[in-house]
Amino acid sequence: MKGRIAIITGGSGDIGTATCQEFSRQGARVIAVDLLAQDQGVLWQKKQKAAGFDFGFVHVDVSDFASCAAMAKEVESHFGPVDIIVNGAGTLSDASLRKMTPEQWNKVVHTDLDSLFNVTRQFINGMIERHYGRIINISSVNAEKGQFGQTNYASAKAGVYGFTKSLAQEVARHGITVNAISPGYVESRMVMTVPEEIREKIIAQIPLGRLAKPEEIAWGIACLASERSGFITGSNLAVNGGLHM
Repeated sequence: MKGRIAIITGGSGDIGTATCQEFSRQGARVIAVDLLAQDQGVLWQKKQKAAGFDFGFVHVDVSDFASCAAMAKEVESHFGPVDIIVNGAGTLSDASLRKMTPEQWNKVVHTDLDSLFNVTRQFINGMIERHYGRIINISSVNAEKGQFGQTNYASAKAGVYGFTKSLAQEVARHGITVNAISPGYVESRMVMTVPEEIREKIIAQIPLGRLAKPEEIAWGIACLASERSGFITGSNLAVNGGLHM
């Protein structure tokens, strides 16, 4: 990835941060684009710099097309044309369907699915013109197997597969690959807020007997973003410890 410019949506999250770091180690110029307010983004940048990583940061609301257009303009004017997109921004708002509100449905679908269009649309023409691109979309094990209380989340993340496969066919002849990655349960701040007894029940269902580390998901994303992965497109990489096969 040496010299490549990469944007990572949801870049300040646990998986996002690990991905930023892995890309940086592999030589990419990394820009985290995130809903964090600019001052919070600067604090995140300072923390990463203290750890030895120099990342760009741009505020964006991935659920809003105009915000993504403004983000793209800022990224390309300050850093240059984007070679790699990781569509990693996501949110949850769990409830059984009979109790789910339209607001809960729309919030998750706008952030987890609409964002793929809102972000990728800003950069796809430039990638086509330069005959190079890597697009990695983060889905979920629950898109593959379903999950009680997540009709909104599972639907949005399942939609990631259709987006990935269709766009992969559209841009393959231009040297652009489009792939998905589906993490299982990850040792993240969100999962660690789940009561311990529930976490233990989740872990008991995972054949490898543990949660994934964010760095393990980041490695999978980096693999798909590599120049050496040019013959992989329209695929989904499942990284779930055997939870779903």
